Amino acid sequence: MFEGMYAGAEAGGAKPPWDYGAPRPQLVAWAEAQNLAGGGREALVVGCGYGADAEYLASLGYRTTGFDFAPTAIAAARRKYPASEVKCLVADVLDLPGEWQRRFDLVVESLTVQSMPPEQHTEAAQKIGSLVAPEGTLLVLATTRDEGSEVKGPPWPLSRVELEDFAHGDLILRRVERIEGGAWWRAELSRGEAHSTNHAGGS
Repeated sequence: MFEGMYAGAEAGGAKPPWDYGAPRPQLVAWAEAQNLAGGGREALVVGCGYGADAEYLASLGYRTTGFDFAPTAIAAARRKYPASEVKCLVADVLDLPGEWQRRFDLVVESLTVQSMPPEQHTEAAQKIGSLVAPEGTLLVLATTRDEGSEVKGPPWPLSRVELEDFAHGDLILRRVERIEGGAWWRAELSRGEAHSTNHAGGS
């Protein structure tokens, strides 16, 4: 489905509905609120699409990797930012490289899990959480679904309980906000004792 939508867009069709065309405002607002600065640490963008969020994190000083399931999206990102230092790779969230385990100081997941069938949500969330380094941060951005409500996706927005799926092992859910008039979740998780804003670049 994802490859088909990106291929259609490249052929002149409608752009994928999740493509904002710029860094996602919910990410930018979070980063600006805590004066986020990478300082050469590593960041990963899950389901990076055309690469705008990854480029944004790179501009803040992170050594950034972005991956997407759709080869067409990755090829387009490389064309769009030919001089970029971001590593753009094709990868499957359910079958990620072993060397990525507990590697990244900041992991950003925006709308990827909810684009997958509900029976894959828990596995995908745990796979994403496993990428966070010791004292690292995971930022989850997703649209909201009330408990017990039926959704005919895609997408399948996340319930509050599903946010808990990211908190696997020693990764702790530190903060959950319902933003954009209640339409979006913004959740912060971290591994280790320090509060997430400290090792994500805040004061």
